[in-house]
Amino acid sequence: MCLAIFESANLNPSAAVFKAILAALSEHDPSADICRDSKGNAEADPELRNTESVSLPPVPLPLPIGYKGANGKEPSNDALVELVKEHCDSYFEREVMPHWPDAWIDYSKTRVGYEIPINRHFYTYAPPRTLDAIQADINSVEDDIVKMLKAVA
Repeated sequence: MCLAIFESANLNPSAAVFKAILAALSEHDPSADICRDSKGNAEADPELRNTESVSLPPVPLPLPIGYKGANGKEPSNDALVELVKEHCDSYFEREVMPHWPDAWIDYSKTRVGYEIPINRHFYTYAPPRTLDAIQADINSVEDDIVKMLKAVA
């Protein structure tokens, strides 16, 4: 319908402009059929996109980890994704599919890595100063300010 309107007005917007117009003038309907691209593949709904942190399975060392190249771009981690793909698929079948049967994994966006919680490993708690110590510091600074004002006046 929307394309027919553009064609009747002799307009041919780019795909990005067409998607922006469609997003602005349409409503989200969770009960609607799945949208498909020109090749028949299901299109992801960006509002429903989600990520999962899955623990790494035991994998043989050394890991095939790439580092940023000279051009500053991140290298492909396809070899590492292949090592954990079966583990991710079983996790997905067990934990996600029972709740979202039409969900899928886009392995082109999969990242493999490890998050180090810095605070948990390196932070040592230091209790705050007492209110009396803070009040004493404030009184000392106020006294200094009063002395400086008296010197000026």
